[in-house]
Amino acid sequence: MKRVCRFCRGENLSKFLDLGFAPPADAFLAPAQLNEPEVYYPLEVFICNQCSLVQLGYVVPAEILFQRDYPYISSATITGQEHFHSLAREACLKFNVKPEDLVLDIGSNVGVLLQGFKNQGAKNVLGIEPAQNICKIAQENGIETINDFFSEGLAKRIVKTRKQAKIITGTNVVAHINDCHALLKAVDILLAEKGVFIVEAPYLVNLIDNLEYDTIYHEHLSYLSVKPMNYLLHQFGMEIFDAKEVSIHGGSLRYFIARKGDYPVNLNVSRLLKLEEEKKVYDFLTLKNFARRVEDNRQELNWLLRSLRRQGKRIAGLSAPAKGMTLLNFCRIGTEILEFVTEKTIQKIGKYTPGTHIPVVPDAELMNRMPDYALLLAWNFADEIMKNMEGYRKAGGKFIIPIPEPRIIE
Repeated sequence: MKRVCRFCRGENLSKFLDLGFAPPADAFLAPAQLNEPEVYYPLEVFICNQCSLVQLGYVVPAEILFQRDYPYISSATITGQEHFHSLAREACLKFNVKPEDLVLDIGSNVGVLLQGFKNQGAKNVLGIEPAQNICKIAQENGIETINDFFSEGLAKRIVKTRKQAKIITGTNVVAHINDCHALLKAVDILLAEKGVFIVEAPYLVNLIDNLEYDTIYHEHLSYLSVKPMNYLLHQFGMEIFDAKEVSIHGGSLRYFIARKGDYPVNLNVSRLLKLEEEKKVYDFLTLKNFARRVEDNRQELNWLLRSLRRQGKRIAGLSAPAKGMTLLNFCRIGTEILEFVTEKTIQKIGKYTPGTHIPVVPDAELMNRMPDYALLLAWNFADEIMKNMEGYRKAGGKFIIPIPEPRIIE
């Protein structure tokens, strides 16, 4: 099968990690679907030897991933809400956003980030969200949202009916897009003179350092870092003029992008490029070592969970994020290990986890049923979740954090 890099269009790609076959991580099943066939897709990770982009080799059509009762809600955690609102504050201060300036968010979900801009006095905000059910919630929240995929045609229509945007944001969305060249053509159409495109995504350096392999699933086509991002942007007359590390999602990078020469390039950019070089994140030996550590984690986690089960201990899953579905399917953890998985997002409650078919119940059931251990699948929000579940801990329950190494929190 011929594979082409989505950043440089080169064909020299090398596979370093194979997580097997898995169903889409957000394809939670209704009870009536349990007897229907599930479609599994390969989950293989490659590096481009030309531009260094780390990426999936197989692309599941976006219409399958994002338009069928999409269950991810960006307002699910207080930590997430505060993070997005702080991004809006920073952007408004840094780039002097005025009330009449257009601020547009690609993949805007329920509008948490745009609400943050509104809180800062930006009146003219617009979201683009392909998932119909999520778009409806955003509109009910008072955030004007177009139910569509972002494209050149849509960008032209927005410019014609409104105007160009001072700020375009894309948080945890650029990594989901297969045709990144079409994305940047559309951004260029829509971006005003000296406008800024702010991108945020989990950082490849953190993924490798902290063994965050569960963030690899079919929605995440690319695993971003500064070197390949600049390679992509330079093809469209753009550049990263600043970047900063943020703690969300186990360690992300926020890229500030504009047309070349519009803003002085901050030393942060060269610092991060140097970091990537020092960490040897593009070295194939580093990546193969990462793959070996992933396999070690699977064995260690299984040993821990199965040892507890042999002792007669009861275990449940706490939270049901997409990343948790990669972990469950790759580690082959099913109902023989976890009695149930709890969740606060109503779109998932009453359904079953994709592939492993573990029932999803409300968070309150953790206290009602009191398993001995709770496997924390959304480990990136561990502090907030454990604080919310303090009653469970006080009643004798223990938490298990699986990444980067399985450990029990007494």
